[in-house]
Amino acid sequence: MAGKGGAPIIIKKVRGGGSAGHHGGAWKVAYADFVTAMMAFFLLMWLLNATTEKQRQGLADYFNPTLLQSSNGGGDGAFGGHEQNATTNTGQGMGASRDTEGGTARDAAFEQAAKHVQDELTGSGAESMQRTNLLKHVVTRMTDEGLVIELTDLLDEPLFMGDSAQPSPPMQELATILAGVLGRVKNQIAISGHVRGYPEMLIHSPVWALSDARAHTVRNLLEAARLDGRRVQRVQAHADRRNRSVNPMDPANNRIEVILLR
Repeated sequence: MAGKGGAPIIIKKVRGGGSAGHHGGAWKVAYADFVTAMMAFFLLMWLLNATTEKQRQGLADYFNPTLLQSSNGGGDGAFGGHEQNATTNTGQGMGASRDTEGGTARDAAFEQAAKHVQDELTGSGAESMQRTNLLKHVVTRMTDEGLVIELTDLLDEPLFMGDSAQPSPPMQELATILAGVLGRVKNQIAISGHVRGYPEMLIHSPVWALSDARAHTVRNLLEAARLDGRRVQRVQAHADRRNRSVNPMDPANNRIEVILLR
């Protein structure tokens, strides 16, 4: 369309809401999320620094209901049923110190009983030279599990007849002595059998069956010597998997372990 002078008329349409408008409030939401995340992070850092490992495990169990709750987990609260001690910040309440003292007392009682058993089995003060010679088969050591009493072969005096589970006379006498000594304490007992290795050329290796049979033989001997069979918690066979000697076929690897459990 042309105007009166012949010049064209240009019509320009202007729409609102262009780039000159504001950007809205999305950045405020993002900033709020960032601040919240930072607060949660610093709260987590403080919590990790202010709690013990046991308390952290209790918190994890409390907020994770899909896990099975253990006796020291979060089943009884966020701190596993322990009172939070504001003075020491240990998470162990008034009853915890008594539990600790009770555990210490039990450990002390076990140490005393184990020492008594060790003294009886060292051969010192034995009634006869024969008993002293028998007790040369015995080696004791303390472990986290309890007092381990090893009955081992001597070079010229094995505890079993050949490669069988038939006990030799020294083994039978040792079982009688051991049953008498262990009868003076009340702890549970575990028995494990160990044997030497055999050549790999054998079609059927006897190590598993033999170590199992010997362990059960010792259990039977102890029960025959009037040791309460209900005290035997387990009987295990370890074959030739835990050798004492570097040479797997060394007869010194033949042994029975009787463990006085804590």
